[in-house]
Amino acid sequence: MTEPVFDGSFTEQEALPDAAIEAALAVMKTGRLHRYTVGGGGPSQTALLEREFAASIGQDYCLAVASGGYALQLAMRAWGVCQGEPVLTNAFTLSPVPGAIVAVGGTPILVETTIDLTIDFDDLEAKIAASGARLLLLSHMRGHIADMDTLRALLDRAGVALIEDCAHTMGASWNGRPSGTFGIAGCFSTQTYKHINSGEGGLIATPDADLMARATVLSGSYMLHDRHPAAPAPEAFGDAPLKCPNMSGRMDNLRAAILRPQLAALADNTARWNARYQTVSDRLRDVAGLRLTKRDRRETFVGSSIQFFLDDLTADECEAFVTLCGARGVELKWFGAPMAAGYTSTHHHWTYLPPQDLPRTDAILATLFDMRLPLTFSLDDCTLIASIMAECAARMAEPVLPRAGVA
Repeated sequence: MTEPVFDGSFTEQEALPDAAIEAALAVMKTGRLHRYTVGGGGPSQTALLEREFAASIGQDYCLAVASGGYALQLAMRAWGVCQGEPVLTNAFTLSPVPGAIVAVGGTPILVETTIDLTIDFDDLEAKIAASGARLLLLSHMRGHIADMDTLRALLDRAGVALIEDCAHTMGASWNGRPSGTFGIAGCFSTQTYKHINSGEGGLIATPDADLMARATVLSGSYMLHDRHPAAPAPEAFGDAPLKCPNMSGRMDNLRAAILRPQLAALADNTARWNARYQTVSDRLRDVAGLRLTKRDRRETFVGSSIQFFLDDLTADECEAFVTLCGARGVELKWFGAPMAAGYTSTHHHWTYLPPQDLPRTDAILATLFDMRLPLTFSLDDCTLIASIMAECAARMAEPVLPRAGVA
């Protein structure tokens, strides 16, 4: 009997909604793609997106920029990261996060990871004391949110500021409070594989008027900050337009027009992602040798990907499992791979950082697997994919028979 194979794509995203296409066409017909070219004098599409996004998470101010990585850099630079300054961040994250720290002149100090893929508070506290760091750039990696109440108390005691990387948590929350609102700034991505899609793009949200004024000028507002309805009042800008360099990284009206209808649909799409996540996790939960991450009841997450462990496998067996699943059309990422592949890498591959000793993170990543769950998958697709993974995991657990003639 032929084994079932999944023939879909793990990288194909849904088509943009009709409303987004119509909005994009309307912008293109005017030729007013630049955010400060508005014709009739009303708010630009970019300004409207900023205002709508700020309102969606209950934040005071918002700035739309060219990418999520640029948002991280801009927030840190506007906050005041100095050349050579230590900045704490998760050891388990994607390369743009430590890359942003390096880009603004900081020195990344990586913090250990827990078995549930959140930042380790004990190691964080120790590294705050050892490094004297003033800032934590917290990555909610793959949508896993730490206990933000405990974290906030720890940082407050230590006098450490928080910037959140919410590339994987747009639409998520902790204890009813939206991700990205726990610190001095939250940075979001609108890259194609995130929760709203403009190809590239980013958003900074903050309650801090001074930080937003500096970020707005740094982003390339020239003297046009009065065209930012989601920015602070003009007096907050002071002499920032004269002191802050122009580091052009604005979002344009075309991308903003595409994003606004998607933002309006985010809650509905979150429910669709979570239905797919639930379908896969329900099938995998009882697979022998396979361990899913635990989700805290206080966490409302967006299940656009799923992570799991095969703790008993060796490195060679992990690689064989990826190959076995791949042969049946299921594309997995393995964080224990010796070489970086595509978007997947670890601190061992980031040789632009000082080498760091992270034994707990290394042990966790050694058998950690990751899989996207795009909305192009149907629930039946998810059932098939999970069944293939379960069958491949069972095959890995089978005893290896000795070769003929070998005792």
